[in-house]
Amino acid sequence: MQPLVYFEIQSSNPARDLQFYQAVFGWTFTKVEGLPIEYYQIDTANIHGGLLKRPAEIPPTHCGTNAFTCSIQVEDFDTTAAKILAQGGQEAMPKFAIPNKCWQGYFIDPDHNTFGLVQLDPNAA
Repeated sequence: MQPLVYFEIQSSNPARDLQFYQAVFGWTFTKVEGLPIEYYQIDTANIHGGLLKRPAEIPPTHCGTNAFTCSIQVEDFDTTAAKILAQGGQEAMPKFAIPNKCWQGYFIDPDHNTFGLVQLDPNAA
């Protein structure tokens, strides 16, 4: 069974939302350089996460959940990605390196829910 290891919050205003989560929950944020998006790592008491600049429009209110995206840790990103596609899933964002930490990518399940995959790899570049 693969563990849920990471969550992400999309934000149209990262400065505002960083302050919100820090004030409410005491989370700390560190900007991550070298990624293709504006991204901040979140440290909480028990699970790590990230806050990123929203890459698309905010979904309209009352049109389903606008929620955090969760990532599942896997042993082999490419093998798991192939299984997702074989089962009718779609690629939402191709695999990319978070330097010296992991490989990350995003997929869409058959009901259009987005989720992430993460493969730990200290040599990711």
